[in-house]
Amino acid sequence: MSSTTAPSRPSQTDLRSGSGHPVPDVRRLSGHIGVEVLGLSDTVNWASSHLLNLLEQHLVVVLRNQFLSHADQVALARTLGEPTPAHPVVPGHPDHPEILELDAARGGKNARWHTDVTFVQNPPAASVLVADHTPEFGGDTQWVSMRAAYHALSPALRELVSSLEAVHRISPLAYWGEPFDTALTRDDAQKLYDDALRVPPVVHPAVRVHPSTNEPALFVNPGFTTHIVGLSRIESDNLLKLLYEHCTQPEFAYRHRWQPGDVVMWDNRATMHYAIDDYGDVERRMRRVTVRGTTPTGPSGIVSHVITDPLVAVR
Repeated sequence: MSSTTAPSRPSQTDLRSGSGHPVPDVRRLSGHIGVEVLGLSDTVNWASSHLLNLLEQHLVVVLRNQFLSHADQVALARTLGEPTPAHPVVPGHPDHPEILELDAARGGKNARWHTDVTFVQNPPAASVLVADHTPEFGGDTQWVSMRAAYHALSPALRELVSSLEAVHRISPLAYWGEPFDTALTRDDAQKLYDDALRVPPVVHPAVRVHPSTNEPALFVNPGFTTHIVGLSRIESDNLLKLLYEHCTQPEFAYRHRWQPGDVVMWDNRATMHYAIDDYGDVERRMRRVTVRGTTPTGPSGIVSHVITDPLVAVR
């Protein structure tokens, strides 16, 4: 398997503020994905000048000991772009509609690899996740670089997948991932089922070109991708299985051990993530804000679109 060259660490000169003062230290977290910013004091002000570039280069940015309020979290997300409503079918916080509350005791688990909200035509560009209460053990989250995974494919397979399209849709309980024995009531499940039926499926390129860096990345995920357009069931299922097994190799991953006050941001256009459900019924509470994205485009010019042909949508 071929490998990619990891992005170089940003220098202090590259990340100086407008006043000429050096910003806090930036530390790499893995070979292909993730940096931690150390020693921040004025987080939102620093982020307004530096965060987007750092995120697009390294795909995951970790900030420790922040303890952001809900308003601060939204303000931090605004340094990356325009926050979206919390979720297409799940209501947001009553005072901050951009914030999706993820409480493990109320169905807020998702132990399945996925990229956020790819079942819409313009999936979020980025996500900002804040830890409010973390377990003493377990509950880590993993991210993988779909950019590094794409470049590590053999040339023949890169050429194949770059020409393909994939259908993405929200299944009635897909948002809650695995296991399906969630804490949702029957009424909760019925509402999610009814709401999901009103979200039409979309077609995305199987490889997406990043709108800012122009880097290609695989853009399929087990959470919301149902099949590859134009392939038989056997071909589609097994090609997707191959891609998922390839993408989730530890070499492309960063695993985050949560602490109270943590903030983790990721570029949703070139990553997948997995919230590990290994903490039983221990309390775990997070909150997420997503940032509005653009319409994905593939290397061959394929542009994402809502499906109107039922023969394409149905599988």
